[in-house]
Amino acid sequence: MYKFKGKEYPCCASLTMGIIGGKWKTVILYHLIGGTLRYNELRKEMPTVTERTLSLQLKTLEEDGIVKRKVYTSKPPLKVEYSLTDLGKTLIPLIQSIADWGVYLVAEKGEVLV
Repeated sequence: MYKFKGKEYPCCASLTMGIIGGKWKTVILYHLIGGTLRYNELRKEMPTVTERTLSLQLKTLEEDGIVKRKVYTSKPPLKVEYSLTDLGKTLIPLIQSIADWGVYLVAEKGEVLV
């Protein structure tokens, strides 16, 4: 058994998927590989995600120490930026491999829709 942030996981793969699994977390992390993005920039990269889902997924990734949220309040309007933490950056090779496999699959068996 593995334990992380009060949750128990039966194996290390289960722990990893518990952190980055789901429909949107990996997509969020993929877009943050390129650097810091504001909330609305993330929304534009993922037009089919709902605002509620994006907010919840970002909050969960922040709680797990994968994503850093920085709020600028010096002058209106409020500005919020998201970036990968040092722990989150350790996921870059994994996320890039997942993306590369998707590219491979489309090249071999699918089609690219623009």
